[in-house]
Amino acid sequence: MLDTKYNHTKVEEGKYDNWKKAGYFTAGDVTKKPYAIVIPPPNVTGVLHLGHAMDTTLQDIIIRYKRMQGYDALWLPGMDHAAIATEAKVVQRLKSQGINKYEYGREKFLEACWDWTHEHADVIREQWAKLGLSLDYSRERFTLDDGLNKAVNEVFVDYYNKGLIYRGEKIINWDPEAQTALSNEEVIYQDDKGAFYHLKYFIDKTDEYLDVATTRPETLFGDTAVAVNPEDERYKHLIGKYCILPVLGKKIPIIGDEHADPTFGTGVVKITPAHDPNDFEVGERHNLERIVVMNPDATMNENAGPYKGLTREECRKKLVEDLQKEGILIRIEEITHSVGHSERTGVMVEPYLSKQWFVKMETLANRVLEFQKDKEKKVNFVPSRYEKHLNHWMEIQHDWCISRQLWWGHRIPAWYKGEEIYVGVDAPKGEGWVQDEDVLDTWFSSALWPFSTLGWPNKNTDMERYFPNDCLVTGFDIIFFWVARMVFQSEEINGVRPFKDCVIHGLIRDKEGRKMSKSLGNGIDPMDMIKEYGADALRYYLTTDVAAGTDLRFDTEKVKATWNYINKIWNASRFVLMNISSLKKIELVDLSPEDKWILTKYNKVIKTITKHMDKYDFNIVGTELYNFIYDDFCSNYIEMAKYTIGKDSTKSVLCYVLTGILKMLHPFMPFVTEEIYQLLPIKDAESIMISKYPEYNKKQIFIIEEDSVNDAIEFIKSFRNVKTENSMTKDLKVMFDTEDDNSLIVKMLKLEDNIVKEPLGLRAYRVFSSKVRATIFYEKIETEADKAFRENQIKSLEESIQKREKLLANENYVNKAPSNVVELDRQKLVEEKKKLEELLKN
Repeated sequence: MLDTKYNHTKVEEGKYDNWKKAGYFTAGDVTKKPYAIVIPPPNVTGVLHLGHAMDTTLQDIIIRYKRMQGYDALWLPGMDHAAIATEAKVVQRLKSQGINKYEYGREKFLEACWDWTHEHADVIREQWAKLGLSLDYSRERFTLDDGLNKAVNEVFVDYYNKGLIYRGEKIINWDPEAQTALSNEEVIYQDDKGAFYHLKYFIDKTDEYLDVATTRPETLFGDTAVAVNPEDERYKHLIGKYCILPVLGKKIPIIGDEHADPTFGTGVVKITPAHDPNDFEVGERHNLERIVVMNPDATMNENAGPYKGLTREECRKKLVEDLQKEGILIRIEEITHSVGHSERTGVMVEPYLSKQWFVKMETLANRVLEFQKDKEKKVNFVPSRYEKHLNHWMEIQHDWCISRQLWWGHRIPAWYKGEEIYVGVDAPKGEGWVQDEDVLDTWFSSALWPFSTLGWPNKNTDMERYFPNDCLVTGFDIIFFWVARMVFQSEEINGVRPFKDCVIHGLIRDKEGRKMSKSLGNGIDPMDMIKEYGADALRYYLTTDVAAGTDLRFDTEKVKATWNYINKIWNASRFVLMNISSLKKIELVDLSPEDKWILTKYNKVIKTITKHMDKYDFNIVGTELYNFIYDDFCSNYIEMAKYTIGKDSTKSVLCYVLTGILKMLHPFMPFVTEEIYQLLPIKDAESIMISKYPEYNKKQIFIIEEDSVNDAIEFIKSFRNVKTENSMTKDLKVMFDTEDDNSLIVKMLKLEDNIVKEPLGLRAYRVFSSKVRATIFYEKIETEADKAFRENQIKSLEESIQKREKLLANENYVNKAPSNVVELDRQKLVEEKKKLEELLKN
């Protein structure tokens, strides 16, 4: 029997290990239709956050639902090595021990990274268990395991041989703290305060100068030209001449290029090919020298002359002071502008000229755009509006910088010997070859996740059976980081989409709508919520509170309210279990109208729930289930059943409907539903998670009985409201207008001894629903509030009567006012006196 009180800690204890040991999570039953979900692998840098709790719970809901529908449901777990983040954490840990990464050496450093990984992977698995995620651990993968490393190398070599991967010198996003390249998607832009520094670039051999505005004066050491628009009448005569670079005093050419906008600023721009992507393109067109003026840590190098060794910020400050002293600084114009920052470290990104590896995106992106036009080939986004995000990133088509200056990650399978380059899965034969020191962007390996985890490039049963996957659930903020890359990698390598559906959820914000962050101190640890309210309450709240793709404003009070809802289910189940323990077999025969009513409601809700589960409308599922459980089952049917609880038909219906409720709730609340299910006298499986999901049965739809009982419930609610509002006692009497069967109403309102056939000389009140009408006869007990109200009415009537009598006694009014108005006053006087007389009698 269920405990008197619901205790989530006790309920959730031990169940996960039991499910796991029983093998319920393991896929591979070839007699069933396959269904596979892609798990967004958490990185091994720390604990799970609320966003990950949300998308993994959504996936668990889907996989449990499909498993109960009879699918061979695969949910393969795994983790991401998170190159930049993990390396930063390990460097920090070693630094606290007085160990320098480079002195430690690559081999020992990688051992330290593996130690970190194993340590944090165990924490993540513990958190998966607390959330109740039904993952197939027999297939668990890691983005740096041998199989995935082989897949990554195969793709790199294949792309290189096809010309889709190349090595080149370009302006890239450089993180000076992590000292590695970043892809465009790893740069977060924010509005920072800055300035336009207007400088004098004197025209060679003259006293005239060009007004050149720059937000980054510290890069002027790398200027190799000044550009004006060739159509700009102010400057076109200067094209081909030279100007003098401040500080260094060297001559640089004045060139004509459309990059210079005559309508923006002064129309003159400095060209620094090694430190600006647009300037790099100008330099390519005009064959300009590329001069790097910073070291990888963003300090100034030897090309900065006397400013060598200063940080870029220190250099800017001292340089501006010096330029002002020399009369080169014209003015400073304060502005607010968008500045790129590293998504991982938060530091300002440096546009930096560097030799890196790139994926050529044009062919890959165009294929995705073509596939998205074909409903049989496209990835279906839920909500559909997010498809435009994928298309947007594919239309941009910037080549993807995939090399990272790190040690932790997939080492690039390229070797060098002098000017020779060898790219291959295996190391080249012969002496003198040196492997590239860099590793690949983590997203390169993560992009292969839907198929590399299934054994690709090897042919095997899992790959044939579960690929393409059926569904991915993730946040909209990584559509461009991960989703887009999985799509183009899969379509290039396998010729098919990686998954059929991509379900997008919104961000989790705080109650005020702010993004959760350490700086605001508004973060919520899902494990704290589980400890306080249980996994079932957190899971249900996170996945049913808002529609797909909508941001959720996290409110602890709503988690608490969900706990109370579970407690309501617990208490209702406890009542049912107490009364059906003797049931040996469910037989839905000899049914009462109320039995037929709840069966009709039950089957209708099954149909609705199944429809919306299939459409991933979990917020609608939550609402429909709540209404059915709380209103139809608990508030109405259980109350009705109390009067016929001795009948086997009532016990059968209670057991049958409660079982279905538990099954529909199970994907959302796995722990409490298992606890209750195990105590049912009749079950269809040893665990609810492998039981059969309820199916709509049109034979259990009873429209006449549904309408009849609905009307009775309407009457009962109306009757109770009238009784309360009018302070009626139990001594009231009721006379129904017809001799129809009102037994349910009489029973629920306990009116067996209160029915009369003729009107009584008491106060009367009419009560009715759509089909039932009745009169209540009662003696009202006057409360202090009623007495005060009556006395106010008497006082008001006496004053009105006095005024009206005085008015009608006035001959001028009676003779001169319109006769109909005078007559109306006489009628009102009679009515008021009659009403006053009635009030005085009471």
